[in-house]
Amino acid sequence: MTEETKYIFVTGGVISSLGKGLSAAAIGSLLESRGLSITFIKLDPYINVDPGTMNPYQHGEVFVTDDGAETDLDLGHYERYSTTTMGKKNNFTTGEIYFNVITKERRGDYLGGTVQVVPHITDEIKRSIFSGSDAKKDGRYDVVIVEIGGTVGDIESLPFLEAIRQFPFDIGRENVLYLHLTLVPYIKAADELKTKPTQHSVNKMREIGIQPDILLCRTDRFISDDLKRKIALFCSVEQEAVVTAIDVETIYELPLVFHEEKLDEIIIKKLGITTPPCKLEKWKNIVQTIQAPDGEVTIALIGKYVDLKDSYKSLYEALMHGGIANKLKVNVLWIKSEAIEDQGVDALLSRCDGILVASGFGKRGIEGKISAIRYARENKIPFFGICLGMQCAVIEFARHVAGLTEGNSAEFDPETPQPVIDLLPGQRHLRDKGATMRLGAYPCQVDKESAAYEIYEKLSISERHRHRYEVNNTYRPQLEKAGLTFSGLSPDGELVEMVEISDHPWFVGVQFHPEFKSRPQSPHPLFEGFIRAAQVAALPLALKSEKSRFRS
Repeated sequence: MTEETKYIFVTGGVISSLGKGLSAAAIGSLLESRGLSITFIKLDPYINVDPGTMNPYQHGEVFVTDDGAETDLDLGHYERYSTTTMGKKNNFTTGEIYFNVITKERRGDYLGGTVQVVPHITDEIKRSIFSGSDAKKDGRYDVVIVEIGGTVGDIESLPFLEAIRQFPFDIGRENVLYLHLTLVPYIKAADELKTKPTQHSVNKMREIGIQPDILLCRTDRFISDDLKRKIALFCSVEQEAVVTAIDVETIYELPLVFHEEKLDEIIIKKLGITTPPCKLEKWKNIVQTIQAPDGEVTIALIGKYVDLKDSYKSLYEALMHGGIANKLKVNVLWIKSEAIEDQGVDALLSRCDGILVASGFGKRGIEGKISAIRYARENKIPFFGICLGMQCAVIEFARHVAGLTEGNSAEFDPETPQPVIDLLPGQRHLRDKGATMRLGAYPCQVDKESAAYEIYEKLSISERHRHRYEVNNTYRPQLEKAGLTFSGLSPDGELVEMVEISDHPWFVGVQFHPEFKSRPQSPHPLFEGFIRAAQVAALPLALKSEKSRFRS
């Protein structure tokens, strides 16, 4: 344990999407493997209060925490690389910061003073960082890793950079470390790596008043000592603090690559921390499994937003975790739900060993999802439906098995005569869209006679939710009579959380988002079971009778 909490501020320059979130997460995993308690905070420069109402094509996935916060997808990386659990105090936006300041001004907290970016906005940013770092239930964190979203030079991020510039004066320079992620591009025509973008990016930081302590240089090849010496000279950092952040085959290599570059040693040295050596055996085993699998399966991931794969980031990673648990390579076939409507299921799904229908909102592409679910049900292909995917499974079953031929969701057709999916009771009179869904972790009671119980091996579970619509209880008896099992319910029995079909090799739909709780070192049991079922589906017919069981 450190004598005082240390703060690592991670910034990025040159271009966006360099991997600040992954880098911060990997650094956290290294420090945690040295026995330090860590947490993360993400500061996002956009003016939205949270990303909950943002288009996935603009922002990517909305990651939901146990306490119901709709947050940036980087918080998913933080959880997957560490043992920490994120919450509302781990993600702040410009919108939230300004909202808090304006609320205080209206309340009279500033005693009639002129409210300005400096000091009022910057003080609120610092207060938010301190509130996140003080959120530990038993004492304090040793290290807080704070990622500043955006790129140095963006006008939106200036208040955040000014706030972190002030930190050494508040808590002491010895407790602060600035790590700057930059780009060192390879120019093929010249056959050399170029350092000028890094130099200009560091100059931008200096103009703000921040001198980076460590430079993390994103590149597609290792940087030579001569080039590191040049970067160190022009950017006023020690040569050992110029670290190669090389492209990797799998993101779970990052802790190993950074450790090889001695990044964790440099960090603890600069922060004056003494720790035991790194224990990276688990990461080594994960990477070895990914690089040398025993076999492979192909999963069709059907969604509305697949053009931007970050829209389903946690879902994709959870599939990879299922592969790790089964020592299999998982090939993901990204299929836009509308493409099924245009091209048909046979053309798109005949090559897959399992079908996953993802979450989403709105009517577009729904009939494609329903067609895919019918294809999976009738052809005994392992099926996994998540959130809207489960709702579509209920609609498909209602229409084609239970005799409810006009079965639909009130979301897609408010006038449907058979709304097998309807609004949650508490949602009917809401006007605001932001942060008003059923959000966060809720308990679920599992039927002991179900496949769900054999997957979880628990009667009571807790999973994270993000939805407004649910199975309409009016139709539950008719659906159940036709063969749909409601294997998971809310403790009061009023809300359907899980459905399954018992005479199918693996047909499971869940109203919650299990992908948000899956980690490479502890894969979620539903994804582990789904990938195992897909493996059985991929086996030659002679072997299936030995291994094919719905219950894993």
